[in-house]
Amino acid sequence: MPFLYDAGTGLYHTAIKLAAPWKPKAAAWLKGREGLWQRLEAKREQLQGCLWMHCASVGEFEQGRPVLEAIKKERPELPVLLTFFSPSGYEARKDFPLAMHVEYLPPDSKANARKLQELVRPKAAIFVKYEFWYHHLQALREAGTPTFLVSAVFRKDQPFFRWYGGAWRRMVKSFTQIFTQDQHSMDLLAGLGLRNVSVGGDTRFDRVAAIVADREEIPLAKAFAGAAQLLICGSTWPEDERLLAEALVGMGKAAPKCMVVPHELHEEQLEATEKRFPKPLARWSQLENSEPANIASTLGIEPQGTLLVDRMGLLARLYRYGSVAYVGGGFTDGIHSILEAAAWGVPVIFGPEHKKFPEAQGLIDAGAGVAVTNAAELKSALDKWLGNAETLEKASAAARHFVQERKGAADAVARAVLSAL
Repeated sequence: MPFLYDAGTGLYHTAIKLAAPWKPKAAAWLKGREGLWQRLEAKREQLQGCLWMHCASVGEFEQGRPVLEAIKKERPELPVLLTFFSPSGYEARKDFPLAMHVEYLPPDSKANARKLQELVRPKAAIFVKYEFWYHHLQALREAGTPTFLVSAVFRKDQPFFRWYGGAWRRMVKSFTQIFTQDQHSMDLLAGLGLRNVSVGGDTRFDRVAAIVADREEIPLAKAFAGAAQLLICGSTWPEDERLLAEALVGMGKAAPKCMVVPHELHEEQLEATEKRFPKPLARWSQLENSEPANIASTLGIEPQGTLLVDRMGLLARLYRYGSVAYVGGGFTDGIHSILEAAAWGVPVIFGPEHKKFPEAQGLIDAGAGVAVTNAAELKSALDKWLGNAETLEKASAAARHFVQERKGAADAVARAVLSAL
């Protein structure tokens, strides 16, 4: 029995319940799962024999999305159950049109896992990147359901490779096929005796390339950018913003315009962001109903200034208007998506916590990425790229090439899943 695993998940669920009165995310996690079984029961007939895709949150969904799109292109009649662990993922994609039903993942217990299988009887299941749920995976295995792990990354310090990781090893051995992002991950799994593993690449490259191919214009962003150099500050946290503010002050009149997209849009954080960045400053919500000409005649003509984006779901398309991007998270748990910027040919700056993200080192090696630890290093990176047109052009071309040459993982994974359906 996976005693350590069950004890850990039990403590986690207890912690969420205790934190809910004070933590909005914990409250949303609990609230979202209310009525879960009733909603699934209502969709029972429509979901029979579905493809089940599970993602932790929005980032993992964007990673799995191109695989799902490729499968639905070949099998448009196939019902899809899309589940999320996090409230942010569910809220962002609860209306995703290719899914028959979008739902929260039922808490991982033996009873819940079996109940889910009985309700929807999936023909195949796809888990994206880091998602390992012992009882759900065992229920899929017992039912003989082909189960795939997509764009997986493994590290030697994970429980799979530790003395206490028996339950984790059993989880990873439950998959019919594992597609890793890199050879190192495949080699680690080979050490566990797994042979159903192949290097499939990272499906995020397909997703960000598809966003670029759509070439969707965003008039407000285009009007604000004008012909000036523009720094896109994406998915920023307070630690990132303090660093950016100091570097921009140090640049003086050479500082670029800024478009800031905070990771969280709480009013308290937005007000703090407003205080940090160069003026004039306006919020997206204040300008979104304005005519582009009016925007250009106010903020747009200024050589400096800030547009604070207080709307969700825009960032991946906003990068197209940037000269350089700073992507946040590198001073907390890890950087957010740097490929969204690189796909547009925008070189990227990020913090030091990027060791879990191989694309970060890849962009550094390609000359299209820079990791910084303080404001002086950030200013130096901005000066290097924004102060020399030729250097910026080379970095931009390197970023674009880095993404383009790594496309194709989604189609390979989709073919494997389709053959199992």
